[in-house]
Amino acid sequence: MPLTPLDIHNKEFNKGFRGYDEDEVNEFLDQVIKDYEMIIREKKELESRVTELTEKLGHFTNIEDTLNKSIIIAQEAAEEVKRNAQKESKLIIKEAEKNADRIINESLAKSRKIAMEIEELKKQSKVFRTRFQMLIEAQLDLLKNDDWDHLLEYEVEPIFGETEESKS
Repeated sequence: MPLTPLDIHNKEFNKGFRGYDEDEVNEFLDQVIKDYEMIIREKKELESRVTELTEKLGHFTNIEDTLNKSIIIAQEAAEEVKRNAQKESKLIIKEAEKNADRIINESLAKSRKIAMEIEELKKQSKVFRTRFQMLIEAQLDLLKNDDWDHLLEYEVEPIFGETEESKS
C-alpha cells in the first residue's frame, strides 16, 4: 500500500547518538509532504482526465462504428441502385429493340403494299393508255373514212316550202 502524506507526516524516527539535525529532517519531510500531496492531486486530476477522455474516446468510437455501418449501408444501397438501374436499362433497351423491330416490320409491310399498289397503278395506266390510244385511233379512222366526203355531196332541200323562186 502506498504512503500517504499523513504517513510521512506522522513518521517518527529513532534518535541516535550522532543523528541528523531534527529541524533539517522536519523541513525536508514537510517539503516531501507538500510535493507528495501535489503529485497525488495531479495524479487524481490526470486519472479524472483519463476517465473523461476514455469516455469521449468511447463516444467517438461509437460514432465511428455508426459511420462505418452507415457507409457500408450506403455502399450496399448504391450497389443495389446500380444493379437495379442496369436491369432497368437492359429492359428499356430490349423493349426499344422490340419496338424498333416492330416499326421496321410495319414499315417494310407498308413499303411492300405501296410498291404493289404502284405496280397495280402502272398496269392500270398501261391498260388505260392502250384503251385511250385505241379509242383515239378509232376516232381518227372515222375521220379518215370516205363517208365524210359523201356527206358533203348531199344537197339539202329548203325547208318550209321555200323555193328558189321565192327567195328572189
